[in-house]
Amino acid sequence: MSRATAVFLLIVLASGGGCSLLPEISHQPTYHNPFPQLSKVAVAPFFNLSGEATLDGRRVAQAYFHELQSVPGFEVVPVHVVETAMRDYRIELRGAEDARRLAQILEVDAILIGAVTDYSPYYPPRMSMQVEWYAANPNFHAIPPGYGLPWGTTEEDQIPGPLIFEAEFALAKAQMKTQTPSYERLPVQLPAPEPPKEDPKALPNRPAGPNVPGIEEPNHWRDTTSADGAVRPAGHQQVVGDEAIEPGLPPDWPDPRGFIPPPPMKRPPRGQPTNEPVIKHTKAYHGHDSDFTEALSSYYYFRNDARFGGWQSYLQRSDDFVRFCCHMHIAETLTARGGAGQTRVVWRWPTVR
Repeated sequence: MSRATAVFLLIVLASGGGCSLLPEISHQPTYHNPFPQLSKVAVAPFFNLSGEATLDGRRVAQAYFHELQSVPGFEVVPVHVVETAMRDYRIELRGAEDARRLAQILEVDAILIGAVTDYSPYYPPRMSMQVEWYAANPNFHAIPPGYGLPWGTTEEDQIPGPLIFEAEFALAKAQMKTQTPSYERLPVQLPAPEPPKEDPKALPNRPAGPNVPGIEEPNHWRDTTSADGAVRPAGHQQVVGDEAIEPGLPPDWPDPRGFIPPPPMKRPPRGQPTNEPVIKHTKAYHGHDSDFTEALSSYYYFRNDARFGGWQSYLQRSDDFVRFCCHMHIAETLTARGGAGQTRVVWRWPTVR
């Protein structure tokens, strides 16, 4: 019997006896900062736009701060420092200008403004959040999902399908924005209070519709045909009203090649200020979603949490649930923009008693 065969039989016998001599091998996801121009950031207290009044926006910001600070490449200003600056300079964060002003006061590259739009701590818990990154430099433009991913390389086939969809959807949305005609918004005002009704059991009047006499149908309900009945070939000049529309792409048409960072230039380009956030990510998390619980199980495994209850207890403790939602939100934001690193191989040897 060879030595290799003897070792194999020893391992098989040990495994069959209820004790394994083989280590447990796991792959831990890793993330890093893919934005060298956004290395020092700050997190402002989150806005609570949910219906749960017990949610503390400062507590959510603290959880987001701790998770973002653990990502290599980020230096995050503590939340209480941000609060002090907002109080001293009387900043209320009503728009992009206030956010940029706060970022410049704190001397950070970007300020993160977050809002919780939905939250429930009861099982199964849920949380929806939106975070926008506003750069101190107004010439920093948006970093779309898909930026920095290995497009056009041999590793393109390894890009996950959800990231491809998110990148293509964001590109299509930006392209359609250049083709959407502007319109005048209708005046909005609060309706006057209704006078008390004499008969409380009376049914409200039926709203007018297209079938009511005297109401003309909208144009999009009618069939439209060309005046001369001719079929025009693709690319032919169209006339809308008195304006002739030429075929072609507008100068601000988003190019798919924008996902690949351009080469360096000898001189900095001319600045084009914008009020749009450089990064924006919105996501809803549910405690009964299988992908969410699978990610939570992995998150718990690598934290070596000695508390009783396993990863399921994170769904019962609101603080742990909020922090994991912040972890997921940061991981998705960075992964969609080239911030996912190689997985770290973790070996865990069994404890022999």
